Amino acid sequence: MRTAIVILNWNGEKMLDLFLPTVIKFSQDEADVWVADNASTDGSMNLLARKFPSVKTLRLDRNYGFAEGYNRALAQIAADYYVLLNSDVEVTHHWLTPLIEYMDAHHDVAACQPKLLSETAKDSFEYAGASGGFLDRYGYPFCRGRIFDTVESDNGQYDYAADVLWATGACLLVRSQDYWEAGGLDARFFAHCEEIDLCWRLRQRGRRIVCLPESYVYHVGGGTLPKGNPMKTYLNFRNNLTMLYKNLPDDELHGVMRVRCLLDWLAALEMLILKRNFGDFKAVIRGRRAFHQWKHDFDKDRAEIARTRKLNPVPERKKFSILWRYYAKGQKYFSDLD
Repeated sequence: MRTAIVILNWNGEKMLDLFLPTVIKFSQDEADVWVADNASTDGSMNLLARKFPSVKTLRLDRNYGFAEGYNRALAQIAADYYVLLNSDVEVTHHWLTPLIEYMDAHHDVAACQPKLLSETAKDSFEYAGASGGFLDRYGYPFCRGRIFDTVESDNGQYDYAADVLWATGACLLVRSQDYWEAGGLDARFFAHCEEIDLCWRLRQRGRRIVCLPESYVYHVGGGTLPKGNPMKTYLNFRNNLTMLYKNLPDDELHGVMRVRCLLDWLAALEMLILKRNFGDFKAVIRGRRAFHQWKHDFDKDRAEIARTRKLNPVPERKKFSILWRYYAKGQKYFSDLD
């Protein structure tokens, strides 16, 4: 099986210089290493030519964002497995072998991820995926090792392979056949929630998503848009609602969306009144408005997902509200949810 590690880069010269050496050192015997460049304006491409000539490169003509950037890049790369790897990830010795071996042995698995730890606090999980992701009834993502802003220390408590609903886009190994059969990442999302949407579609097709903590990597996080950025807030709300519209079965759609409307307005008011963050308040409103303006552009997607749905319900989409569990019942850790 041929594996291609593909780093989608946009003005990431510093991160490439810092982390690409470990990717090459610990991966080149098992995979081709690619950098696909989203029309960077820094010295990224000169750095690659000067310091990393063994890395294969391709240049996109403009910044297509995470989703379409990857779709355009992967369409030009022949491989059985793609590894979508952020430029701000430090890989470790033997990181790739367990992932490839598991996929080779389990043909019902479409995608997997390693354990994601923090580059700045290496004994802690990292926000963007930790040890594998889930959704609650209303579309809120959480992970083994991270619920909302509570990030756990890694004490080996989740050091076992587990089926999850979504794998982190920071380090995602996916079968190329599954990737394209499911339609790839949704380019309309631009950035944020797109890997959750892809994995949810794959799960509904009856394919498995797995976290394999035997493999672990370190992630800086927040490299594209820092936490608290109004654009990030806007994209998260718009794309999360769109993902729900695409993927929810007919019998759940209207009920979930009614509750989400209430919860989103409460979140917006909290940002305005308690946090005094007018930028994020406006971003939530803009995100909801943008969703309603374009949601019917996804009607064909809903129909195709319904047509190919083999698994309903998806067990990794939990029936409870994570907001209620976290704020009302004080269940801050994944292990509290059982």
